[in-house]
Amino acid sequence: MKAHFSFGKSGIDVSIPDGFRSQVIMSRTARALDDENAALNAALDAPIGCPPLAALAAGKKTAAISVCDITRPAPNRRTLPPILDRLHRAGIPVEGITILIATGLHRGASEDEIVTIVGPEIAAKYRIVSHDAKALAEHLFLGETGRGTPVYIDERFMATDLHITLGFIEQHLMLGFSGGRKLIAPGLAAQETIKVIHSPRFMREPLATEGSIDANPLHAELLEIARMARHDFMLDVALTQDRMISGVFAGDPVQAHAAGVAFVEQTCLERLEEPVDAVITSSAGYPLDLTFYQCVKGITAAAHMVKPGGRILIVAQCAEGVGSPEFARRLAAMKDYRSFLDEIRSAPVEIDQWQLEKLALAGERFDLYFFTPGVTKGQLGFLAESAFSTLGEAVAATLAGLPAGARVALVPEGPYTFARAEDALAAG
Repeated sequence: MKAHFSFGKSGIDVSIPDGFRSQVIMSRTARALDDENAALNAALDAPIGCPPLAALAAGKKTAAISVCDITRPAPNRRTLPPILDRLHRAGIPVEGITILIATGLHRGASEDEIVTIVGPEIAAKYRIVSHDAKALAEHLFLGETGRGTPVYIDERFMATDLHITLGFIEQHLMLGFSGGRKLIAPGLAAQETIKVIHSPRFMREPLATEGSIDANPLHAELLEIARMARHDFMLDVALTQDRMISGVFAGDPVQAHAAGVAFVEQTCLERLEEPVDAVITSSAGYPLDLTFYQCVKGITAAAHMVKPGGRILIVAQCAEGVGSPEFARRLAAMKDYRSFLDEIRSAPVEIDQWQLEKLALAGERFDLYFFTPGVTKGQLGFLAESAFSTLGEAVAATLAGLPAGARVALVPEGPYTFARAEDALAAG
């Protein structure tokens, strides 16, 4: 069987030999909207749980809009213009609007990336700035949550009269689903906040995982942080596999996001009859597979499809290498999964350790394999033992020793594929 996988910008073909019960698991979505502009306008003028955006903006002089960074395929070029139009019609001038790129702890956007994120016309006309989580002085302290998380949010966002987020909803490896509150924290939060919400306290919660909202403690924490940051209005969309808009959800940040999550759950969940023996998956191609850090999401998403002790191969280009310096150092020093998990359990949280924590938790349950050509074996620590220089070698190693008739799933879109084995659904 052969399938074309998302890999970098051009993709890659993955083939497995005959003799296995193999299947390709594709992203399942609702169909694209016939008229996305009409849907966007209707959602902004008749939002869920709050007055229209123009009414919220009336009498205000400034507004901030938080948007996803380059690692996310958010369709900002199509969703920003109707928001900006309503803000201007309500009396907010161009110079009163700040568009913040919600980087979290990712690097800031380059000038070319800003054009990619918002489009050339908006990039040339509006104030667009990247969030910097490491610059504490650029954040406003809002107090602590009920669980004790210190809340620092970008002061440029907090200084405006109206606070808006713009994103899209997909499954997320620890928050259940993206969108909404995530554009506030970690998107615009200082590292002092991000470290706490990504600490083992939250990362090891069984319900802090893909597709989990109800009783997910991290989801509840981020909702509280967003309330403290006066999150006034959100616009999230659901996307098809080819990044067309399939649903629009605007309005009150809690109610509208919940409606979007329900839509994604109903339209995107793919069910497998039983857990498989092995999954070959991707990091969804560019831009998500730019770094090894991001490709962890392909592994954790695949974990919901494979039986305990099964195998997962991640196929990701990693054109920009490992990720942040902190993540790279931790990855290179890792000796094994258990000792790393024990080491960080009670130690002060370091930047980006949480992604390795999620990787280690998966590595304790499954055999992990890697085809990540942008990363050298020397950068992978003990994971180099399971990393391969060619795709063919990686596939062969992943399948070696599996009995005839073993079930193998090929997942070309990686973390964008919201899939569950029936056993996992029953357990959940």
